[in-house]
Amino acid sequence: MLWELSVTEQRYRAVLEVLAGVPVTEVADRYGVSRQSVHTWLRRYRKEGPSGLADRSHKVPHHHRAPHDQPRHQAAQGIELQP
Repeated sequence: MLWELSVTEQRYRAVLEVLAGVPVTEVADRYGVSRQSVHTWLRRYRKEGPSGLADRSHKVPHHHRAPHDQPRHQAAQGIELQP
């Protein structure tokens, strides 16, 4: 029986390989990703466990927008007028 692994499962397997002693470069080549990606997965796994390997949005959260990226009515709220 064949089935596809989810992205999280693939990342988990890659992390386990590195933790078992397989070089990061070899694991990266096998999974078709950069060494930096494997290191990121390792860091997240150590910090958050398997849930840290899930896909993350690259969209910038609303509260991190620069003032020039905000709608005018929101940007104007932060400006105090002086008499």
